[in-house]
Amino acid sequence: MLMQFGTQGNLEQHGFARNRLWAIDDNPPPLPVNPAIKAFVDLILKPSEDDLKMWPHSFEFRLRIALGAGGDLSLTSRIRNTNTDGRPFSYTFAFHTYFSVSDISEVRVEGLETMDYLDNMKGKERFTEQGDAIVFESEVDKVYLAAPSKVAIIDHDMRRTFVVTKEGLPDAVVWNPWDKKAKAMQDFGDSEYKHMLCVEPAAVEKPITLKPGEEWKGRLGLSAVPSSYCSGQLDPLKVLHG
Repeated sequence: MLMQFGTQGNLEQHGFARNRLWAIDDNPPPLPVNPAIKAFVDLILKPSEDDLKMWPHSFEFRLRIALGAGGDLSLTSRIRNTNTDGRPFSYTFAFHTYFSVSDISEVRVEGLETMDYLDNMKGKERFTEQGDAIVFESEVDKVYLAAPSKVAIIDHDMRRTFVVTKEGLPDAVVWNPWDKKAKAMQDFGDSEYKHMLCVEPAAVEKPITLKPGEEWKGRLGLSAVPSSYCSGQLDPLKVLHG
């Protein structure tokens, strides 16, 4: 999870929530009962003194990680403003999801066609997606705005489709660093870009604002389904509308 996605003022790149030690949440507020969930854990993050110096707001960040019987994964985040001085705060957010793929050049993303996006490689200029699907031939770093609740990542070589569902997160980040940026990243192998793709449910264009006592909830669902060829191509309708 990224609280304060990207670079925000004095915060570290991609914010701080992903780099903190979380505690087991022994007394989480109730969530709706989901009979498909077979195992889950509740975690909580509260700001340390150092966090408050960097970002001077009190909050509770609760996360439920849940697994279904078929291996489906869901992450439910809840962030509450616990400031006692009456101050609201605003933040951006993303689930930083990396997907393992066989070959990035054989992958396509369905569901973001005709969407407007901000291109981070072109000064966050706004464009409209023109292709029938997103394919990858060079570095990509885009924020798709008002993205649909379901997106499919179709891996032709593996004949496998990742299905990403989201709630409470209007945007979707699509990122692959490609060769030059991969070589410049110390924590990234020079050729690892060939076998990964980020598709991240996010709230980037319009930050989330919470008044004291208010809570925001966002959810990410991940599943992997087998795909079959149909007239030489995968049938995304079975994935996106099934």
